[in-house]
Amino acid sequence: MSKRAVLEVIALDVEDAVAAQAGGADRLELVTEMAADGLTPSAATVAGIRAAVDIDLRVMLRLTDGFAAGNPESLVRAAGELRAAGADQFVLGFLEADGAVDLAAVERVVAALDGCRWTFHRAIDRAADRDALRKQLADLPGLDTYLTAGSSSGVDEGLPTLVAEAGRRGEPGYDQTILVGGGLRLDHVPALRHAGIDAFHIGGAARPRGWEGPVSVDAVAQWRAVLDGEAD
Repeated sequence: MSKRAVLEVIALDVEDAVAAQAGGADRLELVTEMAADGLTPSAATVAGIRAAVDIDLRVMLRLTDGFAAGNPESLVRAAGELRAAGADQFVLGFLEADGAVDLAAVERVVAALDGCRWTFHRAIDRAADRDALRKQLADLPGLDTYLTAGSSSGVDEGLPTLVAEAGRRGEPGYDQTILVGGGLRLDHVPALRHAGIDAFHIGGAARPRGWEGPVSVDAVAQWRAVLDGEAD
């Protein structure tokens, strides 16, 4: 049917990273402060995780809660420190107060990434116009993924949008991978796979004890098994 799905798992520390890789994760999203929906981790944390696992890492560039860029120069400095610590893939996304993409801030940070691959995160789910945002970002270097639930309230409501956007592949602004995350459950997977979506992002679903507990190898392995089963 479809190619093997990508499974990305949120990791806060080395313990999470090792467990996620052991469970079958293909990639990690590295963040801190999940109470603020994920902020930039320290360079030391990134270096430690990079030394502990050999799967791909995408590191969050987000210094404050919300979707405003704040000071782009602070983000540029953070990107430089993270690259020095071994990061070569990133996650970012900034909006203006009116819900339009903050193109100046995104372009400034992307220029500092110097060709590194990156994900535009769930800020797209808060955008005033998803289609306009995609078209404005279409030609930025390194952008290969959108992390999205299809809706600010999660995959339950966003599923029709995700399926529709998957069907627009090949149109300007729609060639990036759709990485589905945000209230994602195992029972969403069949419909998403049927639509041709092959990248999935989990955070709380990998942690049976909640955000205070670590990533569970078994929980990640269950997702891996379901995704691989859907590929048969």
